[in-house]
Amino acid sequence: MEKTKPSLFGNIKFDASAGLVVYLVALPLCLGIALASTGRPDLLFSGIIAGIIGGIVVGGFSGSPLGVSGPAAGLVVIVLTALKTLGSFEALLLAIVLAGALQLLAGYLKAGVIGYYFPSSVIKGMLAAIGITLILKEIPHALGYDKDFMGDETDLMQMDGHNTFTELYYAFVYNSPGAIIICAVSLALLILFDLPFMKKVGLFKFLPGALFVVMAGVLINYLYTLFIPGFVLSGEHLVQLPVAKNADEFLSFLKFPDFKAISNPQVYVVAFTIAIVASLETLLCVEATDKLDPYKRTTPTNTELKAQGIGNIVSGLIGGLPITQVIVRSSANINAGGRTKLSAIIHGVILLLSAILIPAFLNLIPLASLAAILLMVGYKLSNVSLYKSMYKLGWEQFLPFVITIIAILASDLLKGIGVGIVVSIYFILRKNYRNSYQYKSEKTNSNEVVTLTLSEEVTFLNKVSIQETLINLPEDSKIIIDGSKSKNIDYDVLEIIQDFKMHSSKLKNITVETINIPEIIITGSH
Repeated sequence: MEKTKPSLFGNIKFDASAGLVVYLVALPLCLGIALASTGRPDLLFSGIIAGIIGGIVVGGFSGSPLGVSGPAAGLVVIVLTALKTLGSFEALLLAIVLAGALQLLAGYLKAGVIGYYFPSSVIKGMLAAIGITLILKEIPHALGYDKDFMGDETDLMQMDGHNTFTELYYAFVYNSPGAIIICAVSLALLILFDLPFMKKVGLFKFLPGALFVVMAGVLINYLYTLFIPGFVLSGEHLVQLPVAKNADEFLSFLKFPDFKAISNPQVYVVAFTIAIVASLETLLCVEATDKLDPYKRTTPTNTELKAQGIGNIVSGLIGGLPITQVIVRSSANINAGGRTKLSAIIHGVILLLSAILIPAFLNLIPLASLAAILLMVGYKLSNVSLYKSMYKLGWEQFLPFVITIIAILASDLLKGIGVGIVVSIYFILRKNYRNSYQYKSEKTNSNEVVTLTLSEEVTFLNKVSIQETLINLPEDSKIIIDGSKSKNIDYDVLEIIQDFKMHSSKLKNITVETINIPEIIITGSH
């Protein structure tokens, strides 16, 4: 890996290859999320539109070098509920446009700074949880049980009352031998393409293993028709992209907002909800993607909010679902060797061209082949070495990491992240409690001399530890409280020090000397 950061068009051979892999990952997700979000097969194309806009429009305006945007499963419940509340898909499109406008405004108001406040351990826990969820959710598709849609969501519960574990049970009971063979061959090819010697072969440097996996899946399924008809995969076991017979029918897939719904207060509630959740998911993904970036580049979060806002405005105007940056697609991009945002744009262009030119061919691709690709992505997000490295960092990093994983798996992405942040804050407060000062004790012939050197920033969070130290000083001792290194000492702490100096110390005959500790007026004192 070169040390210099890659230029936009200087790595097109890598970005084109990665863009193709991301496209193969994104295609079934766009369709599955559209079906889950709307519950209507006639609106499947809304997911494709969102994927195209997420790639081309958001990718063009984004400052994220490796992030990939599109419809997100994290918004499925919100969109499905909003559709019922608003009564029409066209009213929902208006809410998506307004949500994009709110995101655009948030970008100009520099609200993206929120993204920098997520702890590293929590972000890594989020990545690992998504990896585990991907593996659990793709196993049914690998076994040929395709009742549930292919999704990248982290919520293990589903809209039909089932959960991921019951789906696993059904998958093992109602498996398809044809799908199992295709998935096994696909995984073997992906592992083979990951071996160092394969990278030295000229052809395989630029053509991704995922492309050969898809071609192999189509070929094997065709061979089934000739030799093992009972193994043939069809219907729900294959990609199901809407096929237009002509240009007019293709244009009929586009939907437009109902601007008459502007007077409906519920439209604004939905818009605000989508804007908040989509922005949070995007900022979380940005932070996670930057951590995975081999070049360790930093995405400007305000620029990303603006890009997401523009994307949602355009998506809503032409019939697409709401968009966020999505970690599964972004990590697939990184794993496939993407180097600049051109890979995200290319994936959007391929999605557009394939939807127009070759939908019938795409509908020959077995979901078992695509499941193998996502299984590899999930494994790379949650591999054993990640857990080992987090454990070596100590409990203050490992516990928030593990708890975040458990919380996300038990609830959903945003709730799990919230729990992880609370645990991280606990450790921060604990460390802050311990490190508010340096304590030094010396014995003299007459008494004990204690020196308390306060830290650079002393806040109200430190007052308990300082107060306990002062209370536990021995009788007839001397204490020197040194604030020379402190840039800021909160009023609460100054109040404790002054009260001790004026009153409490006299009860135990303790001599108090202060250095660079400001005098204050204690409210309510006599």
